[in-house]
Amino acid sequence: MEDGRQIIRRPHCLVLLYPAQGHINPMLQFSKRLDHKGVRVTLVATRFLRKTLKLDQHCLTSMALESISDGFDHGGFEEAGSDQAYIDRFWDVGPKSFEQLLQKLTLSSSVDCVVYDSFLPWALEVAKKFEVIGAAFFTQSCSVNSIYYHACQGNLKKIPQTDDHQSEISLPALPTFAMSDLPSFLDASGLYPAFSKMVVNQFSDIEKADWVLCNSFYELEPQVADWQSKIFPLRTIGPTIPSMFLDKRLKDDNAYGLSFYKEENDVCLNWLGDKPAGSVVYVSFGSIASLNNDQMEELAWGLKDSESYFLWIVREPEKPKLPKNFLDISQNKQGLVITWCPQLQVLDHEAVGCFVTHCGWNSTLEAVSLGVPMVAVPQWTDQPTNAKYIKDVWKMGVKAEADEKGIVRRETVKKCIQEVMQSERGKEMKRNAMKWKSLAAKACDEGGSSNKNIDDFVASFVPSAKCTLGGAQNPINTFSNEQNATVASGSL
Repeated sequence: MEDGRQIIRRPHCLVLLYPAQGHINPMLQFSKRLDHKGVRVTLVATRFLRKTLKLDQHCLTSMALESISDGFDHGGFEEAGSDQAYIDRFWDVGPKSFEQLLQKLTLSSSVDCVVYDSFLPWALEVAKKFEVIGAAFFTQSCSVNSIYYHACQGNLKKIPQTDDHQSEISLPALPTFAMSDLPSFLDASGLYPAFSKMVVNQFSDIEKADWVLCNSFYELEPQVADWQSKIFPLRTIGPTIPSMFLDKRLKDDNAYGLSFYKEENDVCLNWLGDKPAGSVVYVSFGSIASLNNDQMEELAWGLKDSESYFLWIVREPEKPKLPKNFLDISQNKQGLVITWCPQLQVLDHEAVGCFVTHCGWNSTLEAVSLGVPMVAVPQWTDQPTNAKYIKDVWKMGVKAEADEKGIVRRETVKKCIQEVMQSERGKEMKRNAMKWKSLAAKACDEGGSSNKNIDDFVASFVPSAKCTLGGAQNPINTFSNEQNATVASGSL
């Protein structure tokens, strides 16, 4: 043909998942954004995860699903027996298995890009073997990533144990941190050797990545985002929560489409429906954190003493830690205790006025995106750093300080809740929270910072998906779903 027509095929991107819900959800949401822009997405999970992964129908119909081996195909983490055994085996088996998958896929169709969880840095080397664009996806904040980067560069030694709470550390483009504000994986006591090595090694070959994508938005962390973008090709692409809670441009996107737990939707939403606006304290410590018996008891009676309604998520294995008779005293009157809930819908409910949280990054971003002030009760990993930002940088919450035994006492729980829910300072926190909510939605909307960054990312591999049938080529930046295998005259 000599009339300048072009055959356009959808660019194809593989998204390699790390098998943990806190990592899968943001990468799944990012994949939905890519799909919305016309990119063909293939999710790549471990074989055990693929067998247990239950995606909603929308994800199943719009994205393909492939798998690789982590060396524990029958039982995943539990089969491994320890964190170190799992990581060592996955790092040995994973690259070979991923290379075999890429070889298979390139025989039947082109692969233009690999987006890989930053916990799996070996995927970049595999992508480069096939001359495919490699994009690292960081599921934590820009600030936490910057701290780990400095640790990788040897600029931040492991934190010595000290009783001097005034000890501080300064890093470029970050606030001044107390030692207790830094991620627990950097603690010199060596409590988490496998994870400490993994989070630092995220940056081992970062300068070779074509893109570094971070689940945050520019307006939330502008100074550190600017600093990092001078070191490696960083772009913020978040918050990665369902579109109907943000910009509302993806009409069917009202849930992650994935949960490892059975949600008690009707029970909690019906209970919330009977409560006045802003009167309920929502309490959840995520899918991994486990409180000890003393902390569970102090938290329980602190909630009771706060005199606010409360909705508390207590996973089934944690229920025996509740104080005797606590459920009889509080259940359905002042409080409701259930095993799991649709957190986004709860945070978005007008009855909820405060979120008592462990400050996991996903939960933090959800609260930021929905304008809910927080009581920060960080436990480990990046949570102390996120709590620092909630209290001192974004000023949309308070931190419940633990005592010398590491326990947040009931009096502190009560005081923090009442400060957020009832004080003049609490009203200021709510105003700040609503400001961040507006900025989060704008970042994802047409013309917003995150949306522009995703457009630039897609444009970087669109040319490889274009075949000219004579005549001049025309640049194409984004696709729609209807543009799959389209024959176009001129440009679309």
